[in-house]
Amino acid sequence: MKRLSILGSTGSIGTNALSIVRMFPDRFRVTALAAKNNVDRLAFQIAEFAPELAVVLDAAAAQALQQRISPKAKTRIAWGEDGYAAAAALDDTDMVLAAMVGAAGLMPTLAAIDAGKDVALANKETLVMAGHIVMKRAAEKKVRVLPVDSEHSAIFQCLSGQRREDLEKIIITASGGPFIRRPLADFADIRPKDALNHPTWAMGRKISIDSSTLMNKGLEVLEAQHLFDVSIEKIEVVIHPQSLVHSMVAYRDGAVMAQLSVPDMKGAIAYALSYPERLPLNQPPPAFEQIGALNFEKPDLTRFPCLGLAFEACRRGGTCPAVLNAANEVAVAAFLEERIGFLDIPAVIEKTLSAHRIIPDPDLAQILEADRWARRHAGAAVISGGSRS
Repeated sequence: MKRLSILGSTGSIGTNALSIVRMFPDRFRVTALAAKNNVDRLAFQIAEFAPELAVVLDAAAAQALQQRISPKAKTRIAWGEDGYAAAAALDDTDMVLAAMVGAAGLMPTLAAIDAGKDVALANKETLVMAGHIVMKRAAEKKVRVLPVDSEHSAIFQCLSGQRREDLEKIIITASGGPFIRRPLADFADIRPKDALNHPTWAMGRKISIDSSTLMNKGLEVLEAQHLFDVSIEKIEVVIHPQSLVHSMVAYRDGAVMAQLSVPDMKGAIAYALSYPERLPLNQPPPAFEQIGALNFEKPDLTRFPCLGLAFEACRRGGTCPAVLNAANEVAVAAFLEERIGFLDIPAVIEKTLSAHRIIPDPDLAQILEADRWARRHAGAAVISGGSRS
């Protein structure tokens, strides 16, 4: 029986993970649930899974949650940074699923590692911001960081059993999002409802926007660099609209290994939770006889400058990736609130990166300060350039 703390339980990854727990009650038990402020969904989860601890963003959400759960419930309610850290480090937990959105996932993930918990990592921003610190600390604590993103799970599987010195290149696939065929001249007219309409994946709001700008691929490149300890020169991104090949690994003899499955996150989540076993999920393999062809193409950085900005931040290193991530979070939030246009997202990020003075080998405090600085600077850029494009 593996005991799980699920951070981000009301989001897409968290709800899929709980469906796996529901399918295999003899394999998993939920000891902690953490969300932001979706107290209605969290209350239902508490009623079903009876965790020891449930955590929300603030005192108001905690009070609202307490009013929604049964008076007989034995679940303790906590809130804020201390609450998230407690859920991550809970004694009665074997593995932490880190599925919180954005930079908020960094400190709970570190708390889990410091407590000696294995981490199933769905929060790519953790490694984008502080990958060198997180992976070093995981090695020191002898805990495993297992990828949950479908792309990184695919890479992990393709690397399994192979000699690392034979690795030639990691190839991360991208669906291209909803605008891969949309004329660039029409990008100024894109609205949030358009960007949220992903053609193949059902995802949360923030990651859906990141997919539409291809920033999600940029963040995945930064994550892969740390997760698999490879240089940026060994990572490539290709557009693959069918979303069946989740990523590939090329070796020095010319062989390429690919991991394929239907576009459903349950497979990647279950593999991280049960590794090295594979659970019988009753998910069919792709129907190859109906597919016809698999297409691949290079991403157009003129249409999707966010991907180019991410590669540049990766090359520059230091605090640049943390600044990139923070500026993107601010810009995406502003776009979702319709305070800026779609084309303003990369403009805000680029303006913030250009103004940043890089710290080459930052410690955790310097990374967090760079994050705060970038949010202030990006916020000012949103205000000064916030008229709709």
